[in-house]
Amino acid sequence: MNPHICLGQPTIRGMRITVAFILKLLASKLSIEEILAAYPELEEEDIRQALNYAAWTVSDKITSIPSA
Repeated sequence: MNPHICLGQPTIRGMRITVAFILKLLASKLSIEEILAAYPELEEEDIRQALNYAAWTVSDKITSIPSA
């Protein structure tokens, strides 16, 4: 993350392609091959790392549940 690139959002290798954008492409049912064809500057490992980052980010979130 760099505050001077994409407002500090996590990006792929410092490019102006955010992790969130990659996740949205995957969520819209584009295949990895389709994403790579549309964005030739990306590598398959970039997409896998975006998924890995998202998984770790979600799993690290802790929510306090009030007791009854």
